[in-house]
Amino acid sequence: MLIKILDLPVLFCYLYRPMTTKHNKNQVIVGFIALGCPKNMVDSERMLAQIAQAGLLVTHDTAGADVIVINTCGFIAPAKAEAVAAIRRAIDKKRKGKVKKVIVAGCLPQREGVRLLKEIPGIDAIVGLEHRDVIASVITQSLTADKTVELLTPAFTRLYDDRTRLRITPRHWAYLRISEGCSRNCSFCTIPAIRGKFRSKPVNLVLAEAKELVESGAVELNIIAQDITSYGRDLGLKDALPALLAQLVKIVRLKWIRLLYLYPTGITNSLIETVAQSEKIVHYFDIPLQHINPEILKSMRRPHSKDNIRRLIETLRAKIPDCVLRTTFIVGFPGETDARFNEMLDFVKWASFDHLGCFTFYPEKGTLAARLQKQVPDRVEKQRLKQLMLTQQRIVFEKNKSRIGSRLTCLIDNIEKNHVAKARFFGQAPEIDSLCFIKNCSTTAGTFVKTKVIGCKDYDLICEKF
Repeated sequence: MLIKILDLPVLFCYLYRPMTTKHNKNQVIVGFIALGCPKNMVDSERMLAQIAQAGLLVTHDTAGADVIVINTCGFIAPAKAEAVAAIRRAIDKKRKGKVKKVIVAGCLPQREGVRLLKEIPGIDAIVGLEHRDVIASVITQSLTADKTVELLTPAFTRLYDDRTRLRITPRHWAYLRISEGCSRNCSFCTIPAIRGKFRSKPVNLVLAEAKELVESGAVELNIIAQDITSYGRDLGLKDALPALLAQLVKIVRLKWIRLLYLYPTGITNSLIETVAQSEKIVHYFDIPLQHINPEILKSMRRPHSKDNIRRLIETLRAKIPDCVLRTTFIVGFPGETDARFNEMLDFVKWASFDHLGCFTFYPEKGTLAARLQKQVPDRVEKQRLKQLMLTQQRIVFEKNKSRIGSRLTCLIDNIEKNHVAKARFFGQAPEIDSLCFIKNCSTTAGTFVKTKVIGCKDYDLICEKF
């Protein structure tokens, strides 16, 4: 599958659909591998657009590529392991003569620097975050270079314009990044070291990008950043996120706006009221809590407490009764005793979250948490992870049963065999949450349909049109 894109004046949407394309034998074929979080996906989409605009051919099938570009994540150990495995596979293809060059970009080179070259011999170019927008020239340079091309800057300080993206999300939804970096300095987190201090995009740039995404077909925008509640503070703006949302809802063809990564202490009454009063901002709150025990929170350098989180949840459910709550927790943080874990477990039972992600603690190099005493054994971490997720599973299964008979407006993501549609209601974020399966539905992707919940299967809902 090869695609040549001759012109990208604004935004080009591309779903990697197989098609045949004749190409000049002298043209460079680039196999692109995108790894990591939604913020990384936005970077990948910008890089893909630049590669295509440079007249290069893009393929997701690396077997037929001249050059393989891997945009990596390096946030935690499993992400690094996934990236390293992808890099080694690409280098193995190069050694077998199937690929000419291997280029590694993104968070892993930004974090590891030239150490990555010693760890994985055979890389032809490493590109840090600061140099995302010159990826096309790096590709052409690498093909004639006799030594490794190194484009690294120790600190990532730029604020990128993310307009003109070759999107790898479906046409009808997209990610809209409103800031870069983070200044929270949680003791376990590598993001400030990788992506730098918090920097907000100017309002006019965010709005221009949002309009471009909607013009390209997106009816759902998922607002992302490491901490969207801090938006505008570095610009000296007060209540900047509610003010930005008030502008975004004016975009006519935009139907859903979803808020991802809300720092708990940054959720103001103004933001809650803005969401409650809007028909476009979905009643979905993604609030990573990480833990609930006071001692662990202090060690994590998280400023919230169990009491103020309880009040926040009670306020959200009082003011927005149909709100859907998502969170993430870390189990096995240094100093987490059985009693402290059970405190978190009891809180999860009380809070009855709609969606919950959980991770075991990873002592990431360079973080304060990696040097803490009383590290929890791997075996205990895994046991606690299983116990917490089984607890959450019971909560979700009961919630799903309670939805049977209710009516939901769903956004169609795609149609499968036998006219079964994969879809989502407002309480399901793309790619991370469960789905609604709609029977006897042939409506096209990107369309909203009214449904009735007739059953559930594990985490998913079974619906029918009405």
